[in-house]
Amino acid sequence: MPVSPRCISLAATVALLLAPIGLAAQGGGNPQMQEAMRLHEAGRHAEARRIYQQMIDAADSPRARAAAQRSMARSAGFDGDCALAVRYEEMVIAYHKTREASVPQDAFYQQGEMANEAARICADAGALDEAERMYRRGSELGNMQPEPRENPRVLWDFRLNHAMARLSALRGDAAAAQRYLTGARASLDAMVAVDSSLARQQERFFQYLPGYIALYTGQTALAVREMERATAIPGNDRDPQLRYLLGLAYERAGEADRAKAQYERALAMASGNNPPNSFARREAAKKLGK
Repeated sequence: MPVSPRCISLAATVALLLAPIGLAAQGGGNPQMQEAMRLHEAGRHAEARRIYQQMIDAADSPRARAAAQRSMARSAGFDGDCALAVRYEEMVIAYHKTREASVPQDAFYQQGEMANEAARICADAGALDEAERMYRRGSELGNMQPEPRENPRVLWDFRLNHAMARLSALRGDAAAAQRYLTGARASLDAMVAVDSSLARQQERFFQYLPGYIALYTGQTALAVREMERATAIPGNDRDPQLRYLLGLAYERAGEADRAKAQYERALAMASGNNPPNSFARREAAKKLGK
């Protein structure tokens, strides 16, 4: 496979994610975004969404409108509202379609990212069929990027295998989850030949997958071991969703105190309007009765 020298790195991924929307989507220096995040952390999600709607209505450019629409989509994770996430991510995808002629590399990458982002929220909300549809759509859109590609096909293969392994586990299909786990590993190994740096960056996302599968397919002891190992990996150690999953593994193993400690850590870490944070905040708060 021919590979552009600009093949994506982790830093480039972050840059691409932020490029069309600005730092305001994370709060940045935007007072409205900061207030919306404060409301989310207080559990006042409908009020936060009124701020996003005001930003959508007042947007002075398609780019600014897409930024606010993406924030609205992401906010759906706090309530586990798959339909809301898909509706607004589709608006952002429509914006990026208008950029295909001028910046095709970024436009198709972002379309894939937005579909995957909606899929993540749907999966975490238990809307598994819709999550699968959006993950497959994300892979299809991302792979429409023209040559010379900045983002290799094997990256999207890895992401889809990873997603399908998780969805299979959530469906209780251990055999399918293991098949997709094998596929994810093969995609990651193939990535080494394309971009070894990219493969190293993606490796940490693979590392929690065996524990995730074990957790949701009734292999509790294995889930505890694998999630303990995964959360010790640099980068993963500050992931609130993985802290929540470790807590859930401890809870299912009958270790209530250790579970509570992880739920508290997950809740403390979960600051920001993105799917891992919103899921961890929502689920950890339920476990802690907050």
